[in-house]
Amino acid sequence: MKLSVIQENLARGLAVVGHGVASRNTLPILSNVYLGTEDGGLRLVATNLEIAVTHWVPAKIEEKGATTIPARLLSDVVNGLPNEKIDISLLPDGRVHLKCGRSASHLRATPADDFPQVGAAGERVTARISQKELRAALDSTVFAAAGDEARPILTGVLTSFTGEKATFAAADNYRIAVAGAALAEAAPETSIIVPARAYAELLRLLSDVDDLVEITLTPAKNQLQFKLGDTMLVSRLIDGQFPPFQQVIPTSHTTKVTIVRDDFLRAVRLAQVVADASAHIVRFAITPEGGGAIDITAAADVGDHAAHVEAKVEGEGTTIAFNAKYLVDVLSRVEADQFSLELTGPIAPGLLRPLDGRDYLHVVMPVRTPS
Repeated sequence: MKLSVIQENLARGLAVVGHGVASRNTLPILSNVYLGTEDGGLRLVATNLEIAVTHWVPAKIEEKGATTIPARLLSDVVNGLPNEKIDISLLPDGRVHLKCGRSASHLRATPADDFPQVGAAGERVTARISQKELRAALDSTVFAAAGDEARPILTGVLTSFTGEKATFAAADNYRIAVAGAALAEAAPETSIIVPARAYAELLRLLSDVDDLVEITLTPAKNQLQFKLGDTMLVSRLIDGQFPPFQQVIPTSHTTKVTIVRDDFLRAVRLAQVVADASAHIVRFAITPEGGGAIDITAAADVGDHAAHVEAKVEGEGTTIAFNAKYLVDVLSRVEADQFSLELTGPIAPGLLRPLDGRDYLHVVMPVRTPS
């Protein structure tokens, strides 16, 4: 293997794939990044066996070949070099020689044959969606997936394609987030479960642009590939049946509160400072009199807090308690000016909807407290 590449391009590529490097070294090879000549350029790959991130770097190829180098070692060396041409060659003794200006390094390498194979894509793209649409949908749902492995199925995000619409649903035992997004074209009906950790890594790669992401289900239907520009992420899928979350989403309400997001979020965050010392519980008393208002209170051994927030209230007055963290999570990520909060008494789930027309809803389970 012998090639030349610009330092800036290689450094950027290593930063992109670096998130795919295994943080826990179950296999030493997973600490490495794969370098291989392909399609007239340099292909970089890193994987932790759950996801694989690939990035193509423009390069001048003199001799084809492939090898693997410890990811952190290679990144540290490349980032320390000037933004000039780097000559890379694989030596007969298995080491990799990097030369840039007056600097030269010899790095330990491992044969490419030892690197895990990344799943091949299917012949046809399953769906196409803009980066902007996908980013907004994932940013408003992924955080609601379960973080522990007690119920592995809930560590994933149910991803469905129907016609020209994609739906993403995430849930744990306390909340449900569901977002719809427009596809660029009609897609075959598909329903799969993607690990939330994979989507979290994909979010690092997405930008607020209209460029399309190509989503492809692999032939074995056990991996999903996302292709955006010169970068590709492949994720394994979770096998199993996602819980019927639709049955938990309220279909009616007795109280509807229209809140200004910034005012409500600020009040809840302040109450959370005290609530975090007492199971994160914040109480809400909703009254329709005088146009409507919400009284927000929290109490713990460290002290107490109260706030009064004006809001439009339709229907009955009620009281309810929520885990403050769950409200802050959704309100801080979905940046609509106003939300509706639909309630049916103190022990029924609350339903949050942004009032900017987006296809999104968020269910939060209440906390039972002594009367």
